[in-house]
Amino acid sequence: MKGENPETKTEGKTDYEMIAQVVIITVLAMLLLYNGMKIFGGENSLTGVAKGIGTVSASEIIPTGTPAVYGDELGIKYDYITPNNAQLTQATINKLASYEDEKLTDAQMGRYKKIGSSISCEYCCGAQSLIFSNGERACGCAHSYAMRGLAKYLLINHPDMTDLEILSELGKWKVLFFPGIHEQKANVLEANGIDSKDYINLASNKYRGIEQGQSSGGSMVGGC
Repeated sequence: MKGENPETKTEGKTDYEMIAQVVIITVLAMLLLYNGMKIFGGENSLTGVAKGIGTVSASEIIPTGTPAVYGDELGIKYDYITPNNAQLTQATINKLASYEDEKLTDAQMGRYKKIGSSISCEYCCGAQSLIFSNGERACGCAHSYAMRGLAKYLLINHPDMTDLEILSELGKWKVLFFPGIHEQKANVLEANGIDSKDYINLASNKYRGIEQGQSSGGSMVGGC
């Protein structure tokens, strides 16, 4: 058109090109950021939390201190089960096991069967439970003797404790006996939305074998 300034026309064209380039760069940057979040953030990319990755350490599940109900009575602590002192560990296991031959009333035996069939020492002897259905011992390892002994002691001396409370106490000692594999199991439980700080979830037969396929759990504490 006559009288149109060529410089103004070129300037307008340049502005449109610059805007288009900025838009393209912005879109590419957003795509890169989104893909990066998916890669490094796992399934829940927007929160940065990777589903299925375990975050539980051994220190979070290992019981410490003196058992509240019976620790002072028996003169034992959870801390006495340690790979750093084999003699103290064995003495503590022997103390718990010393009650394994205690006689139970019919009512106590009923509870004992329920508790003893709900937990096992599978990492040592592979038995399905601590006892058979008739209440007889199903595993001859020292850890099983200790857990059965504690169960009988609590049933006789602290009948006010519920079966689940007693089972939870047995679970604590089992975790102490096999800390490495229980750390792995805790991570698998958490990855499946199960509370690993609950010792019934962690150590009873409730989720037995859920950790299968994980790497080796390491050595046990105390003789089998």
